[in-house]
Amino acid sequence: MITGLDHVVVLLDDIGKGRAAYEALLGRAPAWQTSGDGADRVLFTLDNVTLELLAPHGFSVAAERIRDVIGQSGEGLASLCFATSGIEKMHRRLERVALKPDPIADLESQDTASGRVLRWKRTRAATDLTRGVRMFFLEIAGERPRSAASADTPVLGLDHVVIATEDSERAAALYGARLGLDMALDRTHQDWGQLMFFRCGALILELVRRPVAGGDATRDKLWGLSWRVGDIEAARARLVGCGVDVSEVRIGRKPATRVMSVRSGTCGIHTLFLEPTPRPAA
Repeated sequence: MITGLDHVVVLLDDIGKGRAAYEALLGRAPAWQTSGDGADRVLFTLDNVTLELLAPHGFSVAAERIRDVIGQSGEGLASLCFATSGIEKMHRRLERVALKPDPIADLESQDTASGRVLRWKRTRAATDLTRGVRMFFLEIAGERPRSAASADTPVLGLDHVVIATEDSERAAALYGARLGLDMALDRTHQDWGQLMFFRCGALILELVRRPVAGGDATRDKLWGLSWRVGDIEAARARLVGCGVDVSEVRIGRKPATRVMSVRSGTCGIHTLFLEPTPRPAA
């Protein structure tokens, strides 16, 4: 049913600042820009995912709704938008697993610069039934244009999306049994908590359970993004040159990886850069 993660949505107050931040972070130019329906949108499309920056525009009902969400939850990750090759079949599954999908809607967007039009069909699951994470499901007619590299060491793609949960059993039931994603890992570590990896096309949804006092066991939270790079030392040098605060490179928790934390220039999103490293010969 779900073929991958089409895009993630980031809500911002200022689309210009968000665009500049992610041009520097990703080392890529936007692939799509549009304004309408109360919002300004800038899209960065990589090989395996699109990052959509969305900010309120004007003072319509739709714009005020976006401002209300930002006022309640702050800027940052807002939605997961899954790709499907059959929206009607996906809609029936969502109904069968009691996620109360909205009626299927036909939508389109026109890029401001090129005039190109992209069309898709979309439905949305009821957020109170998806543990507080806004989830959309869409079938696109055609392909999104890719974001051109604007630096020597651009980000190649998204490695994983991190979702924080206080109830790993119910979260696993949602992403595994109800949405049909394949669990690739379930591991508990005294320092990290519980990690669960679900394959979603060419990337991973990582659910992390680190119990905290006063946490809400009924609601999960979109927590962070891990971007894949080919040369993490060169990527670090590039970001430092752009004035971005980054950590030193270290060995990652995921086997055969090196990582670094990005501590500024992410619009409030917990961000990691990850470089796959060759495994030793058997």
